[in-house]
Formats: sequence, structure tokens, C-alpha cells
Amino acid sequence: MSNEHTSALSQDQTPIAIFWFRRDLRIEDNTALAEALANDIPVLPIFIYDRLILNELPKDDPRVNFIHQTILKIKKTLKSHGSDILCLDGEPATIWKELISKFNIAGVYTNRDYEPYAIGRDKEIAQLLAKKDIPFFSFKDQVIFEKREIVKGDQDSYTVFTPYKNKWLAKFGEKNPLPLKDPKLNNLHKGDCPPLSLEDIGFKKSDIQVQNFDLTQLHLYADQRDFPYKDSTSHLSPHLRFGTISIRQVIARIDKKYEVFLSELIWREFFMQILFHFPHVVTQNFRSKYDGIKWRNNKEEFRLWCEGKTGYPMVDAGMRQLNKTGFMHNRVRMITAGFLCKHLLIDWRWGESYFAEKLLDYELSSNNGNWQWAAGTGCDAAPYFRIFNPQSQQKKFDKDYKYVRKWIPEFDSFEYPDPIVDHKFARERALKAYKIGIES
Repeated sequence: MSNEHTSALSQDQTPIAIFWFRRDLRIEDNTALAEALANDIPVLPIFIYDRLILNELPKDDPRVNFIHQTILKIKKTLKSHGSDILCLDGEPATIWKELISKFNIAGVYTNRDYEPYAIGRDKEIAQLLAKKDIPFFSFKDQVIFEKREIVKGDQDSYTVFTPYKNKWLAKFGEKNPLPLKDPKLNNLHKGDCPPLSLEDIGFKKSDIQVQNFDLTQLHLYADQRDFPYKDSTSHLSPHLRFGTISIRQVIARIDKKYEVFLSELIWREFFMQILFHFPHVVTQNFRSKYDGIKWRNNKEEFRLWCEGKTGYPMVDAGMRQLNKTGFMHNRVRMITAGFLCKHLLIDWRWGESYFAEKLLDYELSSNNGNWQWAAGTGCDAAPYFRIFNPQSQQKKFDKDYKYVRKWIPEFDSFEYPDPIVDHKFARERALKAYKIGIES
């Protein structure tokens, strides 16, 4: 942490509170920020470009670009109130040791994160602060219900979506969490901080941009969401992932009759609580009975899948859309994931890792949950013998090949390859492999 980034803020030892931005990149309806500002102590907002995460990413990662752009917008708002955001680059524990040495910190405020890495990080930072008698306050913010708020009558966690959803809706009906009032920003710490450029943190501009979300077309969502060429989805997921809008703001803006869209938001929380309660799913099958599956893991076939050259148009169009834009239509995600696991018998972890690298809305819990659903190894998963026929899916959801032709310019030429594997053969091979794997 360079002295130049803190010099303007560290001229005295006046007590301050620190608000730590993470997956909540907004000022409005931000629970921990509102709690920090409610006290009489000046609040210094900070953001840490976490080297333990960034070092694993490509240098033109569009998600880092989006975070950087969003931080600059926050900076502009804060500066209009005479304050600023202190942006730091490094490993969190090292940075917090330096912050403790530079500031008289009365308390640290954060919103909770439920991924294993984040839980471990926050535990380490809380212990570090406790040695200096600095309290670490964390709050629920990125979900409506967390941890053990939605459980069965016997207090066990749900592992099937529909009863979880019913309990979620019932509890939501009892206590509808509304967005917070706009915070009063007169209690921010006064000062200026030099901005960190993309180059300062070792990144460069990406050709891929995160689209703005659109909640005005939700009346079309239920009827059109399965047709990828119509592009009737909201493009909301990256914004929920990075917190540029809160889940409370979203639900407050959607009409109660949009049940299908609300159900997708509940799926998000369902997978979050699965990850929280069953962290082994990060690297292992949720259902251990599938541990015996012998994956083929053919590297050449995996490469063709990644590049969108399998000879199955819906699969290939989806993969090319992903590679080009960082986005893939949800129906097509199911088709491409199912194809990798069932048609090619490639370990779902290979596909999950590729999606994690490419998806703008990558979220560990949803990505993991959906891949295990497609593979048949997860909680509330599709039965292993349910194998999507990509050709039938094509006829049902893109019968005029509008989506396919958009992403595969050579589709109508001899350049487009023949199918990498016959569907009937692949289906029978998958059924046999799964059956042997379960019985072994």
C-alpha cells in the first residue's frame, strides 16, 4: 500500500470508521454503509483489489474492467460530498495491517459474503482487528434470506428447491424487506485519494463490456425467456453479482405477478445457502453416489466444445456467444452444460471452470449449482437419465436458426463441421457410464 494513497487521509489520529466495499458496489441501499454512517464517527470507504483473486485472472478480464469503472463512478459521487474512496492493491491481510498502523480505526463495517474464500478471509481480518480491539461488523445485504433463515421444521437446511421456494415466499410475505432510505453522506471522512488506473493494478481495457440491466420488459419474460434469439432476459445477473443494484431494489421494482422472474432470484439464494451449508460442493459432487463415474475427459473434444465447433448448432452458438460477449442465454447454458457432461462424458468441473473464466455474471454458488444440476450430481438435480437432445432443443427454441446464424456465420456452408458424436450413441454411452458409476 503506497503512502501516496493515504497521505491526504492520515494527517491526524481522529477516530474513523472504515466501510469496506466488496460485492456491494453502490451507495444506495447498502446495509453496512448505512449502518456505518448512522454513527457520529467519520466513515472512510475503501476498496481492495485483492491480489489473491486478481493474480488468477487474464489481464483484460472484463469483470475487473467493470469493477474499476464502477469504483470510478462511486469515487465521483463521494467527491461531490467532499470525501473519496481509498483504493488499495494487495493481499487483504497485509493491507489491513497497514491500515491499522496508519489510522485510528473505531470499527470496520462490511456486508457478508458466503463463499468459502470470503468466509475465511473475513475470519482472518476479524481476528487481526480483534488484536487491536477494533470491532468488525458484518451485515446481511446481498440476499433477502441468509444462512439458517430458511430451514425445515427440524432445522435442517433444504436441499430441494420447491419446498425451499415455498418457505422463502411465505417468510417474504410476512416480512418484506424494503430498500433503505438514501443515506446521509454528511458523515463521510473528508479528503482526497489518487485514483488507481487499470494499469496500476496490472490490467488493461477489455473488448467485452457489461450491459446495463433492463427491468422494463419483464412482462415478456415468462413467455419469451426460453427463446435465445429474442434476448428477452434482463441482463441483471452481473449487477447483482457485483452489487451495483441491491436485491431489495430489484424486488421492489418488479410486479408481484412476475412469478417466473422472482423464482429465478430465489434459485440464486437457494444455491447460495447450498454452498454455505455444503462447502464441499466446490470441488466434489453434492451426491457422493456419483463419485464413481468414469469421465472420458477427452482434451480435444473439450477444446472443440470450448470453441463452439461440436457440430451441434445450439451448443456451438452458445459457446461462441460466451466467448465473444461473456454472456450466454440461460436455456443455452443448460444445453451446453448437459452436452459436455452427458454427450462427451467430460467432468462437470472442467465446464464449470471454463464458465468461471468467461461469464461476466460468474458467481460460485450459481455456477456450481447449475453445473451439478446439468451433470445430475447435485442437489435437486435433473435425473442422470434425463439427457437433453440438442437437436430437439434447437427445433423447439430456435426453429428458424436465428440465434444460430447470429453466432455461427459459416453455419450454412461446408465449413461448419459434422456432429462430433451421434446423439443416440452418446446417450446410451452416458446412461451406461452413470449406471456403472452409481453401482461401483
